[in-house]
Amino acid sequence: MKKIRVIHGPNLNFTGIREQGVYGTGTLSDLDNCIRQRGELLGLDVSFYQSNLEGELINALQACYYEEVNGVIINPGAYTHYSYALRDAIASISIPTIEVHLSNIHKREPFRHQSVTAPACIGQICGLGPDSYLLALTYLANL
Repeated sequence: MKKIRVIHGPNLNFTGIREQGVYGTGTLSDLDNCIRQRGELLGLDVSFYQSNLEGELINALQACYYEEVNGVIINPGAYTHYSYALRDAIASISIPTIEVHLSNIHKREPFRHQSVTAPACIGQICGLGPDSYLLALTYLANL
């Protein structure tokens, strides 16, 4: 069974609370349950991790290497735009990784248009709400 790790970055624990017009009203728990259900249908072992701290996200990525995870879905949150350390961690684990975002970062403030982490990933999916995660999960299932 393929192991997929979903890593949620900073402020995603406030999904459903913060900026509902941008991120929706569903909670992080709602999102994880939706992903878990799709993972079960696809025959995947899906696990989740969330942190607001950059170093903990790096540790979670490195743990994926040691745990022989087959694919990673990561929403780096604001770290998307400036965390070269997170980018390097994604590149170093050599695991197919897809960057996702609930909102379309390319239609938001100019500072959000650039992702420093996406070039280390096999792809980026954004702007489709929770479906961004589900599409990434389906893609990884079919690798």
